[in-house]
Amino acid sequence: MFIKDYEDFKTEIYKMSGINLSLYKEKQMKRRIESLMKKNNFDSYNDYTNALKTNKILYNEFINYLTINVSEFYRNPGQWEVLQKEIIPLLLSKSKTLKIWSAACSTGEEPYSLVMVLTNFFPLPSIKIIATDIDKEALAKANIGLYNPKSLEGVPKENIAKFFTKEGDFFKIKDEVKKCVEFSQHNLLKDSYPSNCDLIVCRNVLIYFTEEAKSEIYMKFNQALKTEGVLFVGSTEQIILPNRYNLAPIKTFFYQKIKSLV
Repeated sequence: MFIKDYEDFKTEIYKMSGINLSLYKEKQMKRRIESLMKKNNFDSYNDYTNALKTNKILYNEFINYLTINVSEFYRNPGQWEVLQKEIIPLLLSKSKTLKIWSAACSTGEEPYSLVMVLTNFFPLPSIKIIATDIDKEALAKANIGLYNPKSLEGVPKENIAKFFTKEGDFFKIKDEVKKCVEFSQHNLLKDSYPSNCDLIVCRNVLIYFTEEAKSEIYMKFNQALKTEGVLFVGSTEQIILPNRYNLAPIKTFFYQKIKSLV
């Protein structure tokens, strides 16, 4: 099939991957894709699409690049301090157990950070985190749990000693921490969401979506939360008019579900 332009390219990518590029900001996404095309010596969407259909290495590189896997442990440490000192105690005042979903978890730094924070409240074997991402390759890396020193810069030193083992120049998350996290593939734009969550963590992902897509995701997050459950977003993702989604700001970057949507 001849791929004329970006519009047809989007159609073909949706058929191949289930990723709807129309729901991402077009200018940013085209810039990213065309940069990758140039790196691989493609000068037309037609040629690049045909290559993606037949070359698994190129296809996996494309999906990994598209889903923008940039992560680190305790990203923006001050916000994690608020989570530990204020948000989790608030949630525990209403429930003795917590259902937590790390959405768009990338290579695992975020859900493993959640486990480390939760050890201040629960014994390690009782902690369970749902962690999802659209990128299978990122999830594979998360399951391995091997990280470079730079990604650990925000981790308290005592936690590095407690939850990691040194392997050459890298650090590996201990198996007892891994067991606390259940990783699975999930597309925020098309798949069903978990239900009755006390806390949803989705950070530094929605900035790449269109306003219409973000609105739909916020509505679904509301439905996935328990009443008075909390949504934790990224540093550039403060929600404009959160009351539209029946969310109320309780701390900067933290929003509480105020009631069920009707």
